[in-house]
Amino acid sequence: MLEEDYFTHTSAGQCLRKVMKYCLNSKKMDLSDLENDSVVMFQEKIYHLWSVLWCYVIPALIPWYFWNEDIWLSFIVMGLMRQVFIAHFTLSINSVAHKYGNRPLDKNILPVNNEIMNILAVGEGWHNFHHVFPWDYRSAELWNYKYNFTTGFIELMRKIGWAYDLKAVSTDVVRKRALRTGDGTWKVYDMKNQEGEVWGWGDGDMNKEEVELVCTFNKIK
Repeated sequence: MLEEDYFTHTSAGQCLRKVMKYCLNSKKMDLSDLENDSVVMFQEKIYHLWSVLWCYVIPALIPWYFWNEDIWLSFIVMGLMRQVFIAHFTLSINSVAHKYGNRPLDKNILPVNNEIMNILAVGEGWHNFHHVFPWDYRSAELWNYKYNFTTGFIELMRKIGWAYDLKAVSTDVVRKRALRTGDGTWKVYDMKNQEGEVWGWGDGDMNKEEVELVCTFNKIK
């Protein structure tokens, strides 16, 4: 399984298959809750215009207006090329991060931790961790947001009440899993002094005591 050339399954191909599957099944979905949400429907209405404006128009106008750059050069570099690089970095998680790197938590699965991809994809490179603990909202065993700006954004949303029921795993649970199935490369990261607090949700390693000690942030009663 690990010897399979994952690049034969391109990210573009995966996305296309998912889009086709969605198109075939979307008519069967009950979307009444979304259709009755005025905010969601407003976003749906302006989505294409909003995307073009913020992805291409504004990034091109900023260098042109503030630094007298050529408008077409700004559009090509800040609009088109930026979008191409971001798309490739993001989608490479499903290729590079399934082949090149280490497997500190589970050596028996394809996903790996790749620090270069972690930097390029702004925190998404801890893929071995993500597949072992998919319910951890951080997607990485980090609290310091050194490379994981996405987690920082979720934390901000939690502080203002827009994100809730956030679950994370402790160093102790991670260490046990690494010793049991890892490749020997695991190391302790800054866990914000969470050592000793057992967090978890639905993981096969969890015993009754761990389930009872699960800690949930902003839990909705």
